[in-house]
Amino acid sequence: MDFHFLSLFKQGTRAGGTRMKRSPLYLFNTLSKKKDEFQAIKPDSVRMYSCGPTVYDRAHIGNLRPYVFSDILRRTLEYNGYTVKHVINITDVGHLTSDEDAGDDKMLLALRREGLPVTLAEMKKVGTKYAKMFKKDLGDLNIKTPLAFPRASEHIEGQIAFIKTLEEKGYAYILKDGVYFDTGVFKTYGALGGTPKELNTGVSRLKGGKRKRNERDFALWKFSTEESSTGKKLGWDSPWGVGFPGWHIECSAMSTEYLGKYFDIHTGGMDHIPVHHNNEIAQTEALTGKPFVNYWLHSAFLTIEGKKISKSIGNTVYLYHLADRGFPPFAYRYWLLTGHYRTQLNFTWEALQGAYSALVKLHKQFLDLGASNGVVVKSYQERFERFVNDDLDTPKAIALLFELIEDNAVEKRDKRATILDMNRVLGIGFIESHRQMKRMLAGETKKVEVKEAPREVQELVKERESAREEKDWKTADLLREKIAKEGYDIKDTEEGSELTKK
Repeated sequence: MDFHFLSLFKQGTRAGGTRMKRSPLYLFNTLSKKKDEFQAIKPDSVRMYSCGPTVYDRAHIGNLRPYVFSDILRRTLEYNGYTVKHVINITDVGHLTSDEDAGDDKMLLALRREGLPVTLAEMKKVGTKYAKMFKKDLGDLNIKTPLAFPRASEHIEGQIAFIKTLEEKGYAYILKDGVYFDTGVFKTYGALGGTPKELNTGVSRLKGGKRKRNERDFALWKFSTEESSTGKKLGWDSPWGVGFPGWHIECSAMSTEYLGKYFDIHTGGMDHIPVHHNNEIAQTEALTGKPFVNYWLHSAFLTIEGKKISKSIGNTVYLYHLADRGFPPFAYRYWLLTGHYRTQLNFTWEALQGAYSALVKLHKQFLDLGASNGVVVKSYQERFERFVNDDLDTPKAIALLFELIEDNAVEKRDKRATILDMNRVLGIGFIESHRQMKRMLAGETKKVEVKEAPREVQELVKERESAREEKDWKTADLLREKIAKEGYDIKDTEEGSELTKK
């Protein structure tokens, strides 16, 4: 990165990027149902938690949208002069196939799907594999690395302690299948809204005739019904019996461990509002007797070709699929920023092509500005700040970027410095010269004929083509990884497989 430009900012910015004067920052708070002016609990620092993935499978592009949103939020906070302590959890146990505490643990399903022994050790290995893929996707999308990626399986003791305290305070009760949180005792349950009507009243009959006191009561600890490959029950020992923590308790236990019992911001997708996040608030505030989080922010869903993303209908798109069609992940990040984070977006390949073309144009125009930095143009900086500080209005910020780059009244060196200032929030390349764009613009990608590659790589390519013909996508993905380890990227075209040397 070219750090020289930082020392040249003279209008409204200190060296290093700290803002000398802050305009108000407004964020749409799901808790208040309106845009609230952001006020940090501690001056100049923000603590933020983002619900992470359940690593039983690879994250698709819809799963990744909330992390681009939280990255823009973090960058905007930093642009406003705050130091951000950001945590993204990794769920590798406890997330059942239903929010109503029914079905199998998703990690157990991953073991069965991949034909692995049913043990905690193998469960952790599967989680590690998919967590690694998730982190790579974040890196490819230029998402800043958080302070920590705490894993649920490594914080079992903290979760048990959390549940014990809730039990001591009278918020928990025991049924034959687990320990449950009594929402009837917590009078303000559902503070975020969105709670399904059918969960508001009555009692619930669970499998085997067990009854919850209230429909909306949720599991804090589930007793194991699964035997491991060693013949013992699969799970961890607890005061109530061998089992697993509930999905909701892990976020409360880990967020409070890393950020404290009262922190600034909690983010996630809109699907987390009705159950998961309402449950987090209830169990945490029941334990502390105090507010949990000041600002709850949620990103909207993503559809593909007008349909909900679903493996059952075969429309799942992963980030590497973009590379297969010649698009760098930056193009997807840029496309997301052309829509507001609270607006549902519909992904199409045509839309991605349009975003890619626009991004290429921006980068080429930026290169034409030369390598000399001037000063940030105050009028543009103030407008940009006003846009991003208005609930992260990236569509207006992107439009302003195009306006600036076409403004012939601004000197090239000042235009360059101003674009770099905007890019601190947008994170779409420019001075960072991300390798995705460097290769594309400078022609650094070296295509290699398959027959010119080493024999072992050629064999892997043939095996992968056979797997794809048989629609064995799992094997095809594994072979892609093996090819990558040999130093090659592979892209599928209408003419066949295309290799590029890394």
